Amino acid sequence: MEDKAERVALSDDELAIRIGSKKSAMEDLCRKGEVQRIPTGHTHLYLSFRRQNKTGMVTAITIVGTTVALLVALFFWYLRSYASNHSRRPNNLPRVPEVPGVPLFGNLLQLKEKKPYMTFTKWAETYGPIYSIRTGSTSMVVVSSNEIAKEAFVTRFQSISTRKLSNALKVLTADKTMVAMSDYDDFHKTVKRHILTSVLGPNAQKKHRVHRDIMMENMSNQLHAFIKNAHEQEEVDLRKIFQSELFGLAMRQTMGKDVESLYVEDLKTTMNRDEIFRVLVVDPMMGSIEVDWRDFFPYLKWIPNKKFENTIQQMYIRREAVMKALIKEHKRRIASGEKLNSYIDYLLSEAQTLTDLQLIMSLWEPIIETSDTTMVTTEWAMYELAKNPKIQDRLFREIQNVCGSDKITEEHLSQLRYISAIFHETLRRHSPVPIIPLRHVHEDTVLGGYHVPAGTELAVNIYGCNMERNMWENPNEWNPERFMEDNETIDFHRTMAFGGGKRMCAGSLQAMLISCVSIGRMVQEFEWKLKDKAQEDINTIGLTTQMLRPLRAIIKPRD
Repeated sequence: MEDKAERVALSDDELAIRIGSKKSAMEDLCRKGEVQRIPTGHTHLYLSFRRQNKTGMVTAITIVGTTVALLVALFFWYLRSYASNHSRRPNNLPRVPEVPGVPLFGNLLQLKEKKPYMTFTKWAETYGPIYSIRTGSTSMVVVSSNEIAKEAFVTRFQSISTRKLSNALKVLTADKTMVAMSDYDDFHKTVKRHILTSVLGPNAQKKHRVHRDIMMENMSNQLHAFIKNAHEQEEVDLRKIFQSELFGLAMRQTMGKDVESLYVEDLKTTMNRDEIFRVLVVDPMMGSIEVDWRDFFPYLKWIPNKKFENTIQQMYIRREAVMKALIKEHKRRIASGEKLNSYIDYLLSEAQTLTDLQLIMSLWEPIIETSDTTMVTTEWAMYELAKNPKIQDRLFREIQNVCGSDKITEEHLSQLRYISAIFHETLRRHSPVPIIPLRHVHEDTVLGGYHVPAGTELAVNIYGCNMERNMWENPNEWNPERFMEDNETIDFHRTMAFGGGKRMCAGSLQAMLISCVSIGRMVQEFEWKLKDKAQEDINTIGLTTQMLRPLRAIIKPRD
């Protein structure tokens, strides 16, 4: 059979596929570097990627055989991969139960949304607390059980201590150059020690207490100012106020002071505070859930996906430019004799071995993490309190009994058990990070009595763990009373909202202090209620379970 050629119009950066049993013409093109050869059994698959010429035409597809051969070749590759992942079962341990899928795509077509935790939880009702799925060419084990999740976090930690990142997260985290997304290695331990020493550990939290107190006063003042200027039945946008104050707190702790505007030399522009917040927090959070189809078919990773690549790369470039400008401005203040006791001062003094990129990422991490997840938990708590006036009233009475006429402070929290119950129940019902960032099983291990082979991805579905009916009565109901039983000390391991084991989130203490005092202060000073039932039609967006629409509520000053 002779090779045939035809000229067709292709869009810029389009892919040409050549399939054939006759290799002579294709091998000549291979030697010239115009195509790439992939052996697929008895068939030879040639793929080329060429830009449009000036006339808008390219020499395109030479096909001998049919495009069906491509599908058949990939299908057999899929079967070989599937068989290799399931052939190693020492001690005759059973395989993890499998959710049925379709050839080549596995279960991808059943995971159309960017937030799969709801689907994972539904599947757990049918296939059990641990099951496996296929996302394209990759096998993934999903855990939706509190007990098995703790086994993964602690007992089997050495086998699954590394991260598996999407292509978007690889770029945005500078290839794991941050504590939350790094492998459990020397870099992770070193940078986590830095952030605990200077920002998030108990002693550091005492040092930064003044910044949290400033935040509480600013928030209270803004809410009172809103009431003074609002017309009757006007709703306050809590997120706008609270998120802005969290960002200010993060900037003061990290860079020594809040920022109102900044000249960004690399971008040749001056940004205001809202623009800086968008570049440092909003865009990366949205970018982190961008889907690149090559995540599911890594053997085709060399094929460009320009729209995705450009979107994520622009987020990275702009984020890096703003962080470099903030660091430059801080160094200018130091040179002028201004003294600021912040995280950047600590790193410049005590972590001089960090590269410029590691310094940028180490400073950016507490900014984005302080500004988002704590806001998500607090907003959900205030939504539930506004929807449940009896629970809100009980919390108000507890605050009155403990604090009297004094404003609630962090010192009061040990006596306010109900506010702690509200915080932990909100973490359970509205887990801010519903799926722990994927782990990579780098050696054969056992979970829940099943064999899990090396090379598997592991997804711990925290949302599903907190919906377990054999552990939580009426799990869909938001009920703080479940944390008031038996006078038990409440700890973060019950809901696992901050992970567990050696990789437990370093910011859990700060999140609790900020959220609990904020909730208490807002209920102590104002009565909260929803204007109508429309607010109860809620949804979520982003990497965290942020409300799709900001909480809007009517507030009334307490007598």
